[in-house]
Amino acid sequence: MCRGLASLPNTCLERAKGLKARMSSFLDWRLLCYAYKLRKPRLTLEECLRWKESFEKLLSSKHGLYAFRAFLVSEFSEENIAFYLACEDYRNTKSAAKLCSKAQRIYNEFIGSEAPREVNIDHETRDITQANVKSPTPTCFDLAQYRIYILMEKDCYPRFLRSSAYRDLVSQLTKKNTKAATKKA
Repeated sequence: MCRGLASLPNTCLERAKGLKARMSSFLDWRLLCYAYKLRKPRLTLEECLRWKESFEKLLSSKHGLYAFRAFLVSEFSEENIAFYLACEDYRNTKSAAKLCSKAQRIYNEFIGSEAPREVNIDHETRDITQANVKSPTPTCFDLAQYRIYILMEKDCYPRFLRSSAYRDLVSQLTKKNTKAATKKA
């Protein structure tokens, strides 16, 4: 960040937030579909329908994670999946020397009271996590990560499955499969 957000006047911050909101509305799901076409291996209808089976199946799919993250960006709640993935990366850190700096970075970005991408967790979880970060271990974010996982599973995931973006993606892949079956026949 350039000299920190704290040094900017409130009107600048409000303008920046407004601009972000207007720019985010330009998120076009057709671009996501185009991005899928460029990726190898390509997204299949079967994989897309598998996402409905469980939140875990959605997160374990590279394409599913990509689509879910894009959906959260459009809903202005991308910090949840970003925090979840940062915790996964943190937990897999092998170097004890890196644990401390990574823990502090995650805390400052997502948990702290002035965090730029603050996640919605209760005060008790926040306090426990704050204490854990003082002596970082690979599991110091587990409680907070679990709370965010449950929040996404119970709130964001059902909204994603009901979204026009997901329905349009299924529809597009269904049409593609129908065309391919017609060509073979």
